Amino acid sequence: MRQLTLATGTFETHRKPTRRERFLADMEKVVPWQDLCAVIAPYYPKGENGRPPVGLERMLRIYFLQQWFNLSDPGAEEALYESVSMCRFVGIDLGREPVPDETTILKFRHLLEKHHLGKKLFREVHRHLESQGVKVTQGTIVDATIINAPSSTKNKEGKRDPDMHQTKKGNQWFFGMKAHIGVDSKTKVIHAVVATAANVHDATILPDLLHGEETKVWGDSAYQGQSDVLRQHAPKARDLTNRRYRYKGVVNEVERARNRIKSHIRSRVEHVFGVIKGVFGFVKVRYRGLEKNAHRLFVTCALANLYLVRRRLLRPLRV
Repeated sequence: MRQLTLATGTFETHRKPTRRERFLADMEKVVPWQDLCAVIAPYYPKGENGRPPVGLERMLRIYFLQQWFNLSDPGAEEALYESVSMCRFVGIDLGREPVPDETTILKFRHLLEKHHLGKKLFREVHRHLESQGVKVTQGTIVDATIINAPSSTKNKEGKRDPDMHQTKKGNQWFFGMKAHIGVDSKTKVIHAVVATAANVHDATILPDLLHGEETKVWGDSAYQGQSDVLRQHAPKARDLTNRRYRYKGVVNEVERARNRIKSHIRSRVEHVFGVIKGVFGFVKVRYRGLEKNAHRLFVTCALANLYLVRRRLLRPLRV
């Protein structure tokens, strides 16, 4: 018994927190759990009939784990049984209670989708950040990225998802949806989100990505020629979108140099897409239909905002 105690103590002494544990510890502190639960509470079952429902905050934590670690409904259940850090984050003691099964997790997701709560959660996170001093300024970067969808017809319907479409980028064809975002040029906070099929041109969504008080707007060359749109929807904005610098094989070096200067700011939007696609793994759609995937996009963008400014939010807590 003495040897066992010593061995256990030695293990605990040299144990190192994992990257996942550090990430979840930060998210525990920066997510406004009470405020987000208040958004969902009016739609959540009260347990007046039948079996009492699982606690709302617990289900929300599981749902956020799905977004952070790109987990399906059954994948989330299995991950909770396998990961001690995830169980601790959700507040489950496997010695006393089981993990909510995949059907319970699916029903909670369907509840959020049915009542379009993804947009409300996104707005609530935005309101929370403003209350913490993280405010949208007068510069907006606009951009879009393609989220791939399965192009196979080997399914029950024998056809591809009708809400998804194909588009050509460079010399390569892609099939799926497109995520359009408007990002603050200073804080990199996403303040506008639109989901469309992949074949919708970036420039057509520009009005929906502006808050109207901009003095500067950056974008890649897909947004060039939209000066009239900018004047209508953001009258004070200066058009800093990239311009075409190559025509019939001739390179305009002056325009190319201007684009390079603009890209120092415009490239910040790539950091945001790096979180959405690289950190959270949202590179492929998980569900059939644009509406469900758009809901996931809103929630992912809300969580990406918290992740991007987490150090600023945690700073007072660490003093």
